[in-house]
Amino acid sequence: MAASIMRRLWPLVAARGLRLRGGCVCNQSPRRSFATERRDRNLLYEHAREGYSALPQLDMEPLCAYPEEAARALELRKGELRSEDLPAIDPQYQSLRARGREIRKQLMLLYPKEAQLEEQFYLRALRLPNQTHPDVPVGDESQARVLHVVGDKPAFSFQPRGHLEIAEKLDIIRQNVLSSGLSLGSGGGPGCAPHPSRPPSQGFTPMTVPDLLRGAVFEGCGMTPNAKPSQIYNIDPSRFEDLNLAGTAEVGLADLVPTSDIPSPLPDPTYPAPPRMVCSSTCYRAETDTGKEPWGLYRVHHFTKVEMFGVTGPGLEQSSQLLEEFLSLQMEILTELGLHFRVLDMPTQELGLPAYRKFDIEAWMPGRGRFGEVTSASNCTDFQSRRLHVMVQTEAGELQFAHTVNATACAVPRLLIALLESNQQKDGSVLVPPVLQPYLSTDRITTPTHVPLQYIGPNQPQKPRLPGQPASS
Repeated sequence: MAASIMRRLWPLVAARGLRLRGGCVCNQSPRRSFATERRDRNLLYEHAREGYSALPQLDMEPLCAYPEEAARALELRKGELRSEDLPAIDPQYQSLRARGREIRKQLMLLYPKEAQLEEQFYLRALRLPNQTHPDVPVGDESQARVLHVVGDKPAFSFQPRGHLEIAEKLDIIRQNVLSSGLSLGSGGGPGCAPHPSRPPSQGFTPMTVPDLLRGAVFEGCGMTPNAKPSQIYNIDPSRFEDLNLAGTAEVGLADLVPTSDIPSPLPDPTYPAPPRMVCSSTCYRAETDTGKEPWGLYRVHHFTKVEMFGVTGPGLEQSSQLLEEFLSLQMEILTELGLHFRVLDMPTQELGLPAYRKFDIEAWMPGRGRFGEVTSASNCTDFQSRRLHVMVQTEAGELQFAHTVNATACAVPRLLIALLESNQQKDGSVLVPPVLQPYLSTDRITTPTHVPLQYIGPNQPQKPRLPGQPASS
């Protein structure tokens, strides 16, 4: 009994810099083991190793049963691991654990080795991507398959202007303020009136999520807050060791799903649709670090986004159906807004780690002269639930890992780009789509009649004349 208890406590004891001496636990180092910067850290594994949660239940059966197919599938995905890394993940870990169980008398000597092998296993295995839908195109973003094209490109009798030029003249966006030229838009007027939210009327439960989350939650969703470079903003570790700004409400919604109280059987006769949540949140991303489009609203550091999130029972049938429902809802919203858009089946290198299948919708943006992504929808199957321990109870009473599906209902900045550029008029005004007119109390956004305040600071092509200053100076 004592050996069994010690075996379970050893990773926790070792992680805190303690060691055994004469049957007592002694302090080996005043610093915690994860304080040292390491490139191969995994916050989700450390979170579980220190006893805050159980270890992720990874699905290694496809890798063990069909290693050649797993190697080929891995080569099609874009990530850190390659096919030559697979042999070191499962067989070595499992064989050495079996040996540790057989040699009971040497357990105390094998505990450190076992903990090291476990760490090596999870540090590699947690970087394995999800399986891939057989119909997903192979390759990079240029191989995306067009599934639907809706609407027609708007025709203009003049050269269409970009959204920034349109919005600044209408006093909707003020970018040349104290933002030091960064893509941090601010504004007011009709363009910032409340926008309609369709998802709550479709059986969704509105939720609120925190902006700050721990790294283990991000990695449980298949994101990498410690990657270099990363789109995730980290709070100063000298003040808060492990806090990150959420780039999407998906992370917070996944963390809200019950992990200790097992949900009722799915599907439930009293609840015909799987649990669905919707959340409007502020998202923070290091988008402009890429150097692409540092001006305008297409890539911004923070923005508002409405996210849909659903949980289904095990099996591809339910989660695939929910993915199609989310996609239909996205298309319905964009169609009612009168936008020209296309639906893409995204290829293997654009799926990230968690997605089994992913659909993107790109809206036509006349000022940019090309399509731009405005929504995304992904079926993550049991990838996230295995890491976050989200399980459902079947009608037979068996516990199985749930499937998770996420989708964008509305990414405000990019939707504004498409709306402003598609509905611009020659006189500089912008027509309001009929579905939005009740919320804006107008059918057209025009130049404001009030005298606008003028910014006289730096960051302008031409500095304005100060009051009392001669025109010649």
